[in-house]
Amino acid sequence: QVQLVESGGGLVQTGGSLRLSCTYSGRTFSNPGMGWFRQAPGKEREFVAAISRSGVTTYYADSVKGRFTISRDNAKNTVYLQMSSLKPDDTGVYYCASTNTTLAFSTASGYAYWGQGTQVTVSS
Repeated sequence: QVQLVESGGGLVQTGGSLRLSCTYSGRTFSNPGMGWFRQAPGKEREFVAAISRSGVTTYYADSVKGRFTISRDNAKNTVYLQMSSLKPDDTGVYYCASTNTTLAFSTASGYAYWGQGTQVTVSS
C-alpha cells in the first residue's frame, strides 16, 4: 500500500505564494517520478508539474511556467511545489501523484498512486 499525503494548501490573495508538500510512504517504487495535478470546480483534472527521481528532469504546464517550481528531497520522501504570483485561475484541489518508475510524465495515465488532495484558493 502506498500513501501520499499533501499539505500546505490554503487561502491566499492574488500575487501571493504557497508551498505544497507531498510525502510518500509504503511499498512504493524507491523515490519514484512524481507529479502535481489540479482540479478546479466543474473542470477536469489537469497537469501542473512533474519531476523525475533524480530531480534533473522537470515538466511544467504552460500556465504555470515561470511561477511554479517543483523540487524534491529524496531523503525525506517529499516533493514540493512552490507556487508564486498566484492567480484566481490557480484555485483548485491540488493532487500529488507517484509513478512506478524513475521517470516523470505530464499525463495522468503515467501515475499509479494519488493523494487525497489539498485545497488552494486564490482570492482576487
